[in-house]
Amino acid sequence: MPAKYFKTSGHLLLCLNNNCRARGADLLHVALTNALENHKLAYYKTGGSLRFTTSGCLGACGYGPILACYRERNGTLEEGWYENVTFPLAMKVARAIHEEGDLPDEQRYGPK
Repeated sequence: MPAKYFKTSGHLLLCLNNNCRARGADLLHVALTNALENHKLAYYKTGGSLRFTTSGCLGACGYGPILACYRERNGTLEEGWYENVTFPLAMKVARAIHEEGDLPDEQRYGPK
């Protein structure tokens, strides 16, 4: 039997490496997981449109917590990289992906 495929709008990755954890990534992970489920944004629990996973180091250790996101937009891959991520910012990113809006510029670094 093949694996089940879930179509999603985008993917959020939160670093849980040591430096990000020291800056609150564990609490952010719990809060964001609960909010994505409660607001029916997480595909795996409620049929929402977002994948949310934890990751190892995303390469910006002194600026954590780090959140990366990927989605397809206008036929190309769009990525967003965020430093010093707070819960409100993480929710802005999640809602932008879910609602197919522009990614927020706040705390964003890297390619745009």
